[in-house]
Amino acid sequence: MAKDMGKGTVMQGDTVGEIRIAGDVVANIAGIAATEIEGVAATVGNVTNELMNKVGIKTLNKAIKVEINDRTCKVIIGLIMKYGYHIPTTCKQVQERVRVSIENMTGLTVEDVCVRVEGIDMTGQA
Repeated sequence: MAKDMGKGTVMQGDTVGEIRIAGDVVANIAGIAATEIEGVAATVGNVTNELMNKVGIKTLNKAIKVEINDRTCKVIIGLIMKYGYHIPTTCKQVQERVRVSIENMTGLTVEDVCVRVEGIDMTGQA
C-alpha cells in the first residue's frame, strides 16, 4: 500500500517500516536512462543545472517532471537529440528505457513517459 506524499511516495514495508522515494530520485533515473539511448545528446537543462548547482542556486525548473500518485508515476522529459537520428524511433526507445528503468529500480508502475524534443545538437556536422 502506498500513499501520496507530494514530492514522493511512501511504500508500506512488511513489518520493518516504510520506504520513501522522492520524485527527484525518479527524475534522476529517467534522465540517466534517456541519455543511454543512441541519438540522445542530453536532457534539457543538464549543463545549466550543473553550473547553477556549483554556485549554490537550486531553484531552476528541471527538464524532467515527475508526478507520483499512489504506486504509479508519470514522467515528462525534455531532450536534445543528435542530428541525423530518426526522432520518432529514438523517442520510442527513450520511452521504453525510462519506463523499464523506473519500474525495475523503484517498483512504481509508469503510466506515461512524454518526450519533448527541445533541440538538435549539431556538433560534429559539416
